[in-house]
Amino acid sequence: MTEIIETDVLVVGGGTGGTAAAIQSARRGVKTLLVSEFPWLGGMLTAAGVTAPDGNELAALQTGLWGAFLRALEIRQPGGLNNAWVSFFTYEPAVGAAIFADWAKALPNLDWRWGHRPRAVLKQADRITGVAFDDFTVHAQVTLDGTELGDLLALGDVPHRWGWESKAEWGEPSAPESLSDPADPLAPILERYPVQSPTWVVVLQDFGDETAPEIPTASDADFAGAWEGYGPEKFLNYGRLPGNRFMLNWPQQGNDYGVDLDRLLNFDGGRQQFGLEARNHSQQFARYLQTQLGRHYGLAENVFPTGHGLGGGAFAIYPYYRESRRLVGLITVTERDILPVGQAAPLPVNGDGVVSAIAIGNYPNDHHYPGFQMPLAPKSVRWGGRWTGTPFAIPYEALVPANTDGLLACDKNISISHIANGATRLQPVVLSVGQAAGMAAALCVQHQCSPRQLSVRTLQRALLTDPQAPMAIAPDYGLLPHHPDWVTQQLAHLASDGKRGDFPRSTDTSDGPSAQPVQTTDAQALIGTFQCEADQTYWLETETARWVLVTLLPNVNRDFKTLTPGTRVRAIGYPNASGGWLQTHQIIKC
Repeated sequence: MTEIIETDVLVVGGGTGGTAAAIQSARRGVKTLLVSEFPWLGGMLTAAGVTAPDGNELAALQTGLWGAFLRALEIRQPGGLNNAWVSFFTYEPAVGAAIFADWAKALPNLDWRWGHRPRAVLKQADRITGVAFDDFTVHAQVTLDGTELGDLLALGDVPHRWGWESKAEWGEPSAPESLSDPADPLAPILERYPVQSPTWVVVLQDFGDETAPEIPTASDADFAGAWEGYGPEKFLNYGRLPGNRFMLNWPQQGNDYGVDLDRLLNFDGGRQQFGLEARNHSQQFARYLQTQLGRHYGLAENVFPTGHGLGGGAFAIYPYYRESRRLVGLITVTERDILPVGQAAPLPVNGDGVVSAIAIGNYPNDHHYPGFQMPLAPKSVRWGGRWTGTPFAIPYEALVPANTDGLLACDKNISISHIANGATRLQPVVLSVGQAAGMAAALCVQHQCSPRQLSVRTLQRALLTDPQAPMAIAPDYGLLPHHPDWVTQQLAHLASDGKRGDFPRSTDTSDGPSAQPVQTTDAQALIGTFQCEADQTYWLETETARWVLVTLLPNVNRDFKTLTPGTRVRAIGYPNASGGWLQTHQIIKC
């Protein structure tokens, strides 16, 4: 007999968004059930192997569960997080998975079951009431789709999108003029790729003086040109992990795989065949690197657990999916909503004239189509000695179906356009969306209302004042979350009309709490001469080396701008040999 389970909140999928949603829902005090297919929680951040997360790297954006995750990594990861040049935070996948597992286990009202796929969605009229799995059926007041590919949207016949939209749909600058005109400049990409290409991450190991086992492969695929313009060492250091390991998630003649992507919509056979091909493609890439760079490189051992499908060992448990089925929600986030007007995109405003931001991101728009470069409208700015993306906010209504009750989206399946997905799909954004969705679901249970009836102001205040992981919902580079004025400033942004694009507009001018550097054991002090160029390129000339100076802190960014070239300084921070920079936490005139 099939087991019947009753719960307040059901989260299906243990990916990045689903994990955050379940943890936040349970922390709010409601009975929550999380059902996942695989034994690791965290999705992109763990099981899919993308342990070099992008975006929301600035200290003011390290809030909520994203910030808490980084703080936990700083404590748990031997050797620190300053390993690669693509990200300020690289770590062993098992360390990240242990953090999420520990958070889940600490919650007595969170039940986590893994090894199960959804088979059917239960509905009463236009309301979703639960989900059926092979061995049990769950009835819930609110259900959250945290699957990697929006499977509940398909199983529940919830209106959703898959693929491209033309410029006529929303006037997006980077969208194609036509989806069918062979003369359109984007026609070759449209013909081959309905969505962005996934990558099956594989981890390479430098065995030093030892000879690594030969990597087997079924064919001799050509990856020539993979590190052109970089060189082999810089190419490998892109995703360097602790312990002389290298995460291979490389777009240039690398292991992105995008053959017949419509197969991903086939829940069983088609998706499994795609996965087999994608994994083999990554194995071929690793074999190519071994033959070109030397037999001291080989497949890393015991990075991922074995016995769960095609992954395990050096291979991620499942592919890094960059795009999902996408909900048709109350509001659809388009490219125009993420592009800056001034320093940042305007805050989203709903139909009632209320600023309805519930999560933020700042990554530049980035699309992956092997063999093609996708031209996209720029959204980057110089800050802290480097390029970073301009910030934008996700509205609550993008999580809520237009015509279906009892459901929230909480991963890459929110209501976004294909073009905007290139910026909203990144790990910190999805983690924050999941946290907001989990908070919303819990509030719906506590207030006995549907997601579309929930007051967005109630949700925003709950996120800002969460006792364990308060989360920013409006971009503001100037104040850090522990500053006493932080909540007040966030609420002031929400009280605006949302039409201005001058966020983040506050600045840190104090030496108070927001200026205190995070203390870790690997910080170093370097003395030398400060130099700079007009484009906010800063460096430190010491007696033995030249270090690029970058920072994630608002007060140090301010100090960089006020220092005179040639000034003798003492810079305290965290050296990154792969990037050639010092992540600066304090700079003082000598």
